[in-house]
Amino acid sequence: MAKILLEALRLKKMFGGQPILDVDRLVIADGDRIGLVGENGAGKTTLLRILSGETEPDEGTVRCLAPLAVIRQEGHAEDASDRATGSVFRAPEKHPGLSGGEMTRRRIAAALASRPQLLLADEPTTDLDSEGISVLRSALCSYQGAVLLVSHDRALLQAVCSRIWQLEGGKITDFPGTYEDWQQERRLRREHAEFEYEQYRAEKKRLKETAQRMAEWTASIKKAPTRMGNSEARLHTHQWTNSLLHISAMKKTVQDRIDRLEVKERPEALPDIRMRLGTAHPIPGRTALTVRCGSLTAGKKTLLTKTELLLPSGSRTALVGPNGCGKTTLFSVITGQLPAGVGFQGDVRFHPEARVGWFDQHHDRTLDPDKTVLENALKEAVLSETLVRTVLIGLGLSREDLFKPVSRLSGGEKAKTALARLLVGDYNLLILDEPGNHLDLYTLEALEELLSSYGGTLLFVSHDERLLGKIATRTVRVENARLVSFEGPPEEMEKARRRDSSAQDLQLAITSLEMRLADLSARMSAPRRGDDPRALNDLWQQTAAELREMKKAVPSGTARK
Repeated sequence: MAKILLEALRLKKMFGGQPILDVDRLVIADGDRIGLVGENGAGKTTLLRILSGETEPDEGTVRCLAPLAVIRQEGHAEDASDRATGSVFRAPEKHPGLSGGEMTRRRIAAALASRPQLLLADEPTTDLDSEGISVLRSALCSYQGAVLLVSHDRALLQAVCSRIWQLEGGKITDFPGTYEDWQQERRLRREHAEFEYEQYRAEKKRLKETAQRMAEWTASIKKAPTRMGNSEARLHTHQWTNSLLHISAMKKTVQDRIDRLEVKERPEALPDIRMRLGTAHPIPGRTALTVRCGSLTAGKKTLLTKTELLLPSGSRTALVGPNGCGKTTLFSVITGQLPAGVGFQGDVRFHPEARVGWFDQHHDRTLDPDKTVLENALKEAVLSETLVRTVLIGLGLSREDLFKPVSRLSGGEKAKTALARLLVGDYNLLILDEPGNHLDLYTLEALEELLSSYGGTLLFVSHDERLLGKIATRTVRVENARLVSFEGPPEEMEKARRRDSSAQDLQLAITSLEMRLADLSARMSAPRRGDDPRALNDLWQQTAAELREMKKAVPSGTARK
């Protein structure tokens, strides 16, 4: 039996008079790989803080029986105590002006360098580029100890976790299996809930119809006529009374069955309104945005030089590249929000009929804190209020949330409101910087559905592999201070890059063998002192056979360079 590393008993935590955690018992054993999932505001970060000892519960106890480290989703970190770990994660030295991804690398390296037996990771992919996420995934998969992971990166959860803890209504439900197993279980439960609801509705309708028929029967039973004789009247009254009593008993039985029916709520579903989004005023030209960049610098660092970005109308373009390459800085240039210390020489031109909306992490720029969620979303909406409400609820906001002022919302709720405002607004070009940050898994899935069929033009930055694969129709990658375009999602671009690299390596190997054959042929024609002609001939034959096999591996239609 695996050694218990942490045990929590009868945990309770209240916020604003409402219970956010009410957990009887949690156990983390050596070797556990647990993914903690739940909606924004469910209490995931609070639970991690309680388990790590950073926050005290209102009730209950936590016993930690092993060294523990935490990767937090924000804040600064000390230098990694192990230089090798810092090097693996390319964690830079501490200095002013670190990017979000660089600070994340420092937090990861500092936590892992301590070699804890138990690792708590709270959104460790925040602002990480694809290379950093890949290194983190490898580190967590080979981690010697136990991991409790909170992440909106579904590929990371699937690769790392063998158990899922779902936090809902303050309670933890333990699902043995991977993230995709849990997703399948969720789908099955939803299907079962829909089946039960339809059965409940059909049975309730049948019983109500039965009760209605009995009421009609009651009304149809006539009393004894006034001119009827006494004996006949008494007999008729007796039969009438018995009939009423019988029907009354039957009606009571039916009503009791209606009252005892277990009420089944209908699972909420997002109506199919996706094709309406972004199509109110399409951009008529072929190009929605052109950025010609002579140079883009941040301090003394050159981010881009002598390059350009062309954004086709109607495309969904992902801007990708390593941390610190200038993606967010380029967005600030495009949106006219140039930060201090950034220099730009070039030209930004939107199509005259482009209606631009942008999403960044500073929602105070676009949301009115004194107005409600619904008022903010309706401000520039081109959809009806009913559809606006549907989009807001589809993105994970409750009906009660719609009437809260923005100033009272959490970070995740503000992000949902800002996204909804853009999706339903009078925009045809959206610029989104990490739209998936701070969103729970349920909201990410809804956002994917909405953006994958968005009818306008999108330019977005994200490090979520599944979000990129589901939404992007083309990719622009920052490489060596240039912008390289590819017609397809980032995954296909990477595959093409690997194919090109393999083809180049193959051509180099072929060229090397051809030069070797030429040298052997020359030595066979004019042997040097000590050469064995027979050995040279055997080596020539062997090299020629190897060259023939290698040329067979060259894809058809590939030109020699």
